[in-house]
Amino acid sequence: MIWMPFELRPYPAPTLRPDGGYLQSAWANSVYPLAARMGVEIRLPQVSPQPYTRLAHEGLEFAKDHGAGGAYNDAVMRGFFQRSEDIGDPDVLTRIAAGAGLDAETFRTALDRRKYAERTEALLRQAVEDIGVTGVPLFVIGTRRLSGVQPRKALEAVMTAEFGEAG
Repeated sequence: MIWMPFELRPYPAPTLRPDGGYLQSAWANSVYPLAARMGVEIRLPQVSPQPYTRLAHEGLEFAKDHGAGGAYNDAVMRGFFQRSEDIGDPDVLTRIAAGAGLDAETFRTALDRRKYAERTEALLRQAVEDIGVTGVPLFVIGTRRLSGVQPRKALEAVMTAEFGEAG
C-alpha cells in the first residue's frame, strides 16, 4: 500500500468546526455506525477549527524516506481520530514522528525548512489532476478505482479480477 497526500480543504479554504451541523450529522449517521461495524475506535476530533494537513503530509514524505511511512501515517491517524491531537501543529507532529521511531530533531528540521514542500505539492497535484481524486479513501487497484469505504470482499474481488488469484 502506498499512502498519498490529499487535502479535502486546502489552505486558504476554511476548515470545518467539529461542533458544526455537517460534521455532527456525518459522524452520527455514517462514521460512527461504520466504525462500530468494523470494530474501529474512532471519535470526531475536537480540534476547532480542524487543522490544515499540509505539514502532516510533508512529514509523511520524510517518514517514507526514512522507512517509516506506514508507522508515521498510522500514528498521525490515531493521534487525530482517537486522541483529537492538532496534526497541524509542528510540535505535535514531531512528537508523533518520534513515537513512530523517527529522529525528532531531524524531522522537525525538515518541517521547519519545508524540505518536503515541493514533493508534497507535486503529489497533491498528481492526486487531483492525474488520478482525479475528489474524496477519500480512494483505492486504485490495477486499472480500477474504488471511491469511498469498501467492504473487504469488494477489494478482494477487484484484486482477483485485476491480478488473478495470486493478486
